[in-house]
Amino acid sequence: MTLRVLALHAHPDDLETFAAGALTLLAKAGATIVMATLTAGECGSTANSPEITGAVRRGEAATAARLIGAHYRCLGAPDLGVFNDAPTRRAVVALLREVRPDLVLAAPMADYHPDHEAVGRLARDACFAASVPAYVAGEAPPLPAIPHLYWIDPVGGRDADGRATPADLVVDISSVITEKRQMLAAHKSQADWLRQQHGIEDFVAAMEVQSARRGAPYGVAFAEGYRQYRGHPFPREPLLQTLLGPYRVDRQGSPPSVDASGG
Repeated sequence: MTLRVLALHAHPDDLETFAAGALTLLAKAGATIVMATLTAGECGSTANSPEITGAVRRGEAATAARLIGAHYRCLGAPDLGVFNDAPTRRAVVALLREVRPDLVLAAPMADYHPDHEAVGRLARDACFAASVPAYVAGEAPPLPAIPHLYWIDPVGGRDADGRATPADLVVDISSVITEKRQMLAAHKSQADWLRQQHGIEDFVAAMEVQSARRGAPYGVAFAEGYRQYRGHPFPREPLLQTLLGPYRVDRQGSPPSVDASGG
């Protein structure tokens, strides 16, 4: 059976910045992948209207996803207006029931951006609710079980207060850094915005810096970090650790054995 993966974040370019390496490796292994954002990122411009900006950014996200054979979905929540409320949760549950993922990679619950943090909470709560038969959301039937859930690294690997966030899985993405660059570069509309709002002169180079910093302690050129959510009653089996076992690294840069703790 083909592995089904849902990657969920707040804005177009978030997944490409923080998770495109692992997604590329999974795609190369034959997984069916849906890349979804809660918003179209319509606030990400000073030159165009929110409507134009959102349309452009949705197109860029679809282009980036196609580079690895993935599909893109946008749930249409307002940029800078994502909340873990009942309507938005039902929208995420409906998406989960439609995609029917075995594995969910989601924005972290601790990050610099409120939309990112809200998506993390929505992902956790929607994964729990998606298998509840009495919870009405969308047309597809409830999931047969709660999917595996992993948090994606936040910006700089730190929460909103600057504290380092843990990762129990570090993936060597050096072999697919070219694909990750290409996917992020598809978001051409963000060059001016990120320069003005974030002071980032070259957003693709900034991604490489973060990926290199994540990889440096592990002896690899580029890496991404993930943390498995094992709260009750979520699955505890190390699914992503097993799937990406050949690319998993420890502090010495060698692949460790996969164990039930994911440590």
